[in-house]
Amino acid sequence: MPDSHAAPAYQQLESRFRRIALIGEAEGVLHWDYAAIMPSGGAEARSEQLAELGAIAHGLLVAPDTRDLLDTATNEADTLDDWQVANLREMKRRHKRASALDEDFVTRMARASSTSEQAWRRARAESDFSIVTQPLSTLIDMVREKADRIGTALNLAPYDALLDAFEPGARTASIDPVFDDLAAFLPDFLEDVLAHQARQPAIIKPEGPFPKSAQRELGIEFMKVLGFDFRHGRLDVSHHPFCGGVPDDVRITTRYDEDDFTSALMGVLHETGHALYSQGLPEDWRLQPVGEALGMSIHESQSLMMEMQVCRSRRFLEFAIPKMQAAFNNPGPWWNIENMIRVYHNVDRSLIRVDADEVTYPLHIIVRYRLEQKLLAGTLDVADIPEAWNASFADLVGTKVPDDAHGCLQDIHWFDGMIGYFPTYTLGAMTAAQFYQAACTQDPSIPAGITDGDFQPLVAWLRDNIHTTGRLESAPDLLTRVTGRPLEAAPFKAHLKSRYLPD
Repeated sequence: MPDSHAAPAYQQLESRFRRIALIGEAEGVLHWDYAAIMPSGGAEARSEQLAELGAIAHGLLVAPDTRDLLDTATNEADTLDDWQVANLREMKRRHKRASALDEDFVTRMARASSTSEQAWRRARAESDFSIVTQPLSTLIDMVREKADRIGTALNLAPYDALLDAFEPGARTASIDPVFDDLAAFLPDFLEDVLAHQARQPAIIKPEGPFPKSAQRELGIEFMKVLGFDFRHGRLDVSHHPFCGGVPDDVRITTRYDEDDFTSALMGVLHETGHALYSQGLPEDWRLQPVGEALGMSIHESQSLMMEMQVCRSRRFLEFAIPKMQAAFNNPGPWWNIENMIRVYHNVDRSLIRVDADEVTYPLHIIVRYRLEQKLLAGTLDVADIPEAWNASFADLVGTKVPDDAHGCLQDIHWFDGMIGYFPTYTLGAMTAAQFYQAACTQDPSIPAGITDGDFQPLVAWLRDNIHTTGRLESAPDLLTRVTGRPLEAAPFKAHLKSRYLPD
């Protein structure tokens, strides 16, 4: 807990970063409103609001005396406890990154991001990339400038400078070999899985309609099972599912298809994993950098653990399927437990990342990871993204992309300026497998609890080992402490083989 006896310079920094955090939380709620319920006519005003808030926060972070306060607090570090030392470390890191960008640039980039995102919404609806080509080109030019500025300040290559914002300390030099290994392993593994599936009984697809209202109520029921606190959060609808808001007011969104309830439900469970992490962050360090989530691979590990490791497991499905059947009250042969397990374990050459299975998902990420590196380097023009996307997707996933909406327009990330984010998804999948393996080893009651719909043992383990530590330690140190070894692909591969190619 913040200590009133800490050095005066450090106390001033805590006060300043508290203000910055509150501004960031206001931005978070405004972003949720923008995505979920804001009328289209409010986009210009919202863009101005977000740009101004971003400029204020940036100004506080790079104020002339901030560096002096950081230097003074560093010299007085022997008066600080471990949490305060870690908090100071995070303050210094943020200041160094932010100082590479002036207020005018931050404001202009926020506006360019909002303009591009709004154009993306229309382009995606009309499946026409040309609608967003110019706004995205403007934004990517600014992203390149941002990467160059931060890279120069931190002595990093431009892409690494952007990646570091989402995954502190991560570098392409360590990611490339892992992704190259997966790119070599997964296509052949995918073929073997598809051949295995072809020998199984045909899937009976659940027949709707599945009313949106019933889907929403079912999602809420399972959110409660997982442990989501509705006193501090809610579920809504948006074009792109996400988890936003703030730890005390977490906002989950999804999108519904009345012909197929399975996608929205797993999307809700995925975002609930994110939400549980946010709701479990250390309360004593609320509004301080050290109290925030530890990079996106850890965040993604929490969502992918809940969705993929747990909620698509046989144990959970045996508990959940009767509740699904009751929620929709439409009897049919598809509710057979073995059939529904095949539904949720089905692997195909999926087009949409958020709907992808565990086998093809990393290939979706590798397509994006490789393309965005070229985009940032200037070896891929924005106008050529659809052609490059389609060729890369056919090569890795082995299927043809029918249109832009099912291809390069499906994700919001690039159109919001978020280059360097995508690799954290697959890093998170590998981390999730390693965490869940360790959790079940350390607390054997966890698997039995899942079978009974009791997530308390698992969530308690996550709270104790991951959530409440905030940014006290680095992601590699956290993973090694919790699992006894650094990140490995082996647990992830073993999980895939066990689930999709059983002996």
